[in-house]
Amino acid sequence: MKKKGKNRPLVGFMFRMVIRCLSCFSLKQAHHYGIIIGWCLWLLPNSLKATTRDNIRYAYPDYLPGQRHRLIRTSLIELGKGFCELGDLWCWPREKLLPLVQDDGGVDTIKEALKRGRGVIVLSPHLGAWELMGWYWSIHFPITSLYRPPRVRSMADFMRQVRQREGAKLVPTEVSGIKALFKALKNNEVVGILPDQDPGKKGGVLAPFFNHPANTITLISKLIRKAGAPVFFTFAERLPKGAGYKIHVIEAGRGLDASDEQEAARILNRQIEQCVQLVPAQYLWSYGRYRKVKQHLRRQQLQ
Repeated sequence: MKKKGKNRPLVGFMFRMVIRCLSCFSLKQAHHYGIIIGWCLWLLPNSLKATTRDNIRYAYPDYLPGQRHRLIRTSLIELGKGFCELGDLWCWPREKLLPLVQDDGGVDTIKEALKRGRGVIVLSPHLGAWELMGWYWSIHFPITSLYRPPRVRSMADFMRQVRQREGAKLVPTEVSGIKALFKALKNNEVVGILPDQDPGKKGGVLAPFFNHPANTITLISKLIRKAGAPVFFTFAERLPKGAGYKIHVIEAGRGLDASDEQEAARILNRQIEQCVQLVPAQYLWSYGRYRKVKQHLRRQQLQ
């Protein structure tokens, strides 16, 4: 039986209150406070800074120290913005949030792809305002997305509620959820997946991500092979000075459906890298993408 997260109602209550308070600010104000948080993360020792530093060092080994420091600092500032904008992204009504989104044909691209009758897979990496993407597609299309709840159950209920408020369907990262994804594609609907999330022990293979091995999801190649659905990488670039967001929709290149899971994972990571290179400071470098791999290698060395 799968282990359930801890309840901790006080933590959940405080989390909801912080998000509700943040929703009282304009996006420009929220990003201003995010900049302050980012500078604090840059100036003070903390695990987010350490992970960001390590991951950027792996990804850009040829950068000079000054270049690397600037990217780390800017990334932490974007991380601060990402947290402070959650109030607006999760709590604002459609009429207030939608005018902040610039989309030059992204919705039309997905509509055109749906005419093939095989559904559409949208892959949204942890890039830019990635929390915006599920909401944005849900106001235009029926969408089913994989969802891994946080460890604190009282936070999970709130997060599901705000993410599903426009009709999005969140399904767990287990057999029932995977079946729901196949069903959605069969019904010619949209399926959303975070392609750079650690899929756990049984859901991935090791493949290079910025030249370092990372546990990489294999479900995507299986979905494409079985459903034949067109695939797009999508992300919301965070615009400066709280001006809003720009939606990017990039048709996936060939090879994601390779029968060799290792090859498919390698191609997937390479295409995610290409997205990251468009706005590298807005990638979630604080995510421990390599953490479990490093722990595994460390255990091997000790044996």
